[in-house]
Amino acid sequence: MKYIEEFREQGLARNIAANIAAEVDPGREYRLMEFCGGHTHAIFRYGVQDLMPGNVGFIHGPGCPVCVLPMARIDLAIRLLREENVILCIYADLLRVPASGRQSLMKVKAEGADVRMVYSTQDALKIARENPGREVVFFAIGFETTTPPTAVAIRQARAENLGNFSVFCNHVLTPAAMTGLLDAPRAAGEEPVQIDGFLGPSHVSSIIGSRPYEFVPERYGKPVVIAGFEPLDVMQATLMLIRQLNEGRCEVENEYTRVVSREGNRKACDLVEQVFEVREQFEWRGLGHIAHSALRIRPEYADLDAERRFAALADADALIAADNKACECPSILRGAKKPVDCKLFGNGCTPETPMGSCMVSSEGACAAYWSYGRFRQDAQAASA
Repeated sequence: MKYIEEFREQGLARNIAANIAAEVDPGREYRLMEFCGGHTHAIFRYGVQDLMPGNVGFIHGPGCPVCVLPMARIDLAIRLLREENVILCIYADLLRVPASGRQSLMKVKAEGADVRMVYSTQDALKIARENPGREVVFFAIGFETTTPPTAVAIRQARAENLGNFSVFCNHVLTPAAMTGLLDAPRAAGEEPVQIDGFLGPSHVSSIIGSRPYEFVPERYGKPVVIAGFEPLDVMQATLMLIRQLNEGRCEVENEYTRVVSREGNRKACDLVEQVFEVREQFEWRGLGHIAHSALRIRPEYADLDAERRFAALADADALIAADNKACECPSILRGAKKPVDCKLFGNGCTPETPMGSCMVSSEGACAAYWSYGRFRQDAQAASA
């Protein structure tokens, strides 16, 4: 890869689109889930859906770590700020995620809580060094992509004997989420989601490799093609899925070979295994509690685990918070509905005034619909 423009070249896009049009079976539907929110934004930003035949559709999946974070975890962070008077370091996407009682970290910050936005775990460590008299908690969030930097920060804090630093761990696991998605019971009044194949995540797969997805075709009979984030990556991976479905094959393929291998980044994975262990259960917004789907800090690093350190987080795994009943984020994250199916979308729920997490995150499906105008096209199609 010399230049990123090579993966956005219009002539190549038209060529792949022509191949897709020539190879699709007009007598069947192709329902493909792009698991990752980064793919959702690429599809909308570059108009990939518009280049597809009418019987090839993308289903938006739960691959946005901010979106799938249950409301209770934000409630706990707010409780931590109010009861323990800590400095809470967060990534910017978390600031506006709605909590219970129409609260958010932005609102409690405006009330005087010490919430600080950081770009990396190293920023959080720096804040802890500069404030030795204050407890500094890093709100760790993300899939396997952002977990290694958290592990590095924990080990670095231990090496420096940084006694005022700890981590509130909310890291979750992609393969387990795919299991939860495929095993999810039908919600009341909601048809089961029909998925023919998956576009596998990009950045996550660069860490864990392609091997962890092999259970999906083996157990569920669904093909997976790992795709890069550029529009030509998405289109080529779509063509690869269509070919698998047409030929009756079902396997894991890797379109993103320039970055992803079967085994992944073993050094990063080994580091994560040294610092974290798998939780028995963890709640996902839209998918409920999924077994072995998240990480917690190992007992060897208990002094750096905010859940063990602060009384305000003592019942972290037990706390349950009810989502806004009018918000369709849970159904959107399961792929059962689109953002335009939500009555709040654009009607009180916008990026400036989000009612649900899917409108907040830079990888959320609602944010993609809003940012790239897809909701206008769907509205026009519905009225035609």
